[in-house]
Amino acid sequence: MKSLVRLREYSREDVQGIFHIADELQSGKYKDFLNGKTIVMFFPDLSIRTRITFEKGIYLLGGQTILFPPSALDKKEKIEDVIGYLNNWTDGLIIRYKDISVIDEIIRYANFPVINAMTDINHPCEMLADMYGLSKIREDFTKENYLFVGANGNVGLAWKEASELMDFSLTQSSPSGYKISGVNHIIDLKSAIVGKDIICTDSLGSDILKDFSEHQVTLEIMENANKNAILNPCPPFYRGEEVSKDVIESKYFVGYSFKKYLLEIQQAIIIYSMLS
Repeated sequence: MKSLVRLREYSREDVQGIFHIADELQSGKYKDFLNGKTIVMFFPDLSIRTRITFEKGIYLLGGQTILFPPSALDKKEKIEDVIGYLNNWTDGLIIRYKDISVIDEIIRYANFPVINAMTDINHPCEMLADMYGLSKIREDFTKENYLFVGANGNVGLAWKEASELMDFSLTQSSPSGYKISGVNHIIDLKSAIVGKDIICTDSLGSDILKDFSEHQVTLEIMENANKNAILNPCPPFYRGEEVSKDVIESKYFVGYSFKKYLLEIQQAIIIYSMLS
């Protein structure tokens, strides 16, 4: 078994293996792969896309899910004891939890694969789904020039992880106080977007929104990117904040259907984690 916590713990061969399984799933392979298996999920109520696609994906593979809020892990009982009991009945665990060290502790005691569905410092499933989606619309997504517009939060750090693993060019544009260490950084957005092919954004917290007033991706800004550039905003996105209304209505927006691959990729992650 092979858990997924950080992309940097995976190889390019691992990523290609997941992509291959996702392709096979679309041709009907792996039906009933999870028949008789139980996947425990720790998800907050507000999760929409990631939770829906994991739950539906598990159902389509013949498995069942049991859902708990992440706060169930915050009680007095030690993680060692919680997982010790879960080992009796659980075939896999999918967790969205702020502190990645808790996921590391779960893995220490688990005899089943664990999948990180987002923490405060990364978002590996989202990155794998985005890269898989890009592989369907670009000849070689690793040869594209990427621009991330946003803060040094989990999505920005996740794009850094992805760029290091897959060896593609990544630049960040943000105010100076929000730089991602080790990533090429250009403060001025209009300058940063020149020569870029894939523009990625993340939503902004209310406490930093004012700092990013000069970093909204608009239709006018996008027209400075390469000819066939696309805008891939990480949902939820907010018009009038990190992106403008006109750019979402433009040809640059990658579209809602781009995220359809979350389903196959998250199924593929589960299958790969159990087969490895």
